[in-house]
Amino acid sequence: MARSRGFRRKTRQLLTKDAIRGLSYLLHEYKIGDKVVIDIDAREHKGMPHRRFQGKVGIVEAISKRALRIRVRIGKKDKMVIARVAHVKPLSSISISSNNG
Repeated sequence: MARSRGFRRKTRQLLTKDAIRGLSYLLHEYKIGDKVVIDIDAREHKGMPHRRFQGKVGIVEAISKRALRIRVRIGKKDKMVIARVAHVKPLSSISISSNNG
């Protein structure tokens, strides 16, 4: 049997979340220039960015009706990620300290 090379390959642990997560993250208003953390929500499949962007910090470049266009620095290049609001959360001092430790 040929191995799978799908879009969500090797994501079983990466996309596993706690069962309790409120819906308040959907109510946040984003503005152009805001810093955000890409936090993939496996419950929503639409607008899901690639797994290489999980946990990356980016800057909101454009806002559309349901999604955000985010500029993320990967190595020496800037990548544009289009993700729905469910897969993004605002950057705060709490998320910075948890990423470092």
